[in-house]
Amino acid sequence: MECTRCGACCVAPDIAALDKPLGMRCPHLTPENLCSVYDRRPQVCRSYEPDEVCKLIEAPTLEERVQKYLALFGLSAEAEATRQTGCASMRQARGTKP
Repeated sequence: MECTRCGACCVAPDIAALDKPLGMRCPHLTPENLCSVYDRRPQVCRSYEPDEVCKLIEAPTLEERVQKYLALFGLSAEAEATRQTGCASMRQARGTKP
């Protein structure tokens, strides 16, 4: 499966290598849903391969795709709590020390 560059994988999951919390937009994701550090992106991003989840979360907007992703994995409430508290980092959202 080929990447559609929808941006959902850069928003929905938490990304420890970037200290990016669940449901929060990666700071390196451009308005065009492209990676601004593509050549230097962490290994977890490099090894990501589009799969059936990409098809399951298809939707017209990034917000809708993210919501579908979070619901698919039962993470909607956790992501909403993270958004409500405005956590700037994954460590802060998880309540762990650096």
